[in-house]
Amino acid sequence: MSKKTNKKVNFTEKVTLTLQNAKETATKANDYALNATEEIVTETITIAAEWQKVTEKALKGGVQLLDNQQKIVFDALEMYKAHFTKGTKRLRKVFA
Repeated sequence: MSKKTNKKVNFTEKVTLTLQNAKETATKANDYALNATEEIVTETITIAAEWQKVTEKALKGGVQLLDNQQKIVFDALEMYKAHFTKGTKRLRKVFA
């Protein structure tokens, strides 16, 4: 009969090895998450800066457009006032 040798399993060593592997895996996952988050934040800041420039141009153009429209409205009101004043004088001459 051959003798079978039983290999003793050292549970403490296995647990220590498993914990070490778990720590390494968690560290790698954490590093990946941090790097991915940093890239996302950096890209978001870049895109926000570009949109801020676009918004600034749109606001400047919008303010200028409002200024032009306001001038047109006031010019029209002044012309209407002049026309109304002349019309009133003419009506007084006709009916007076």
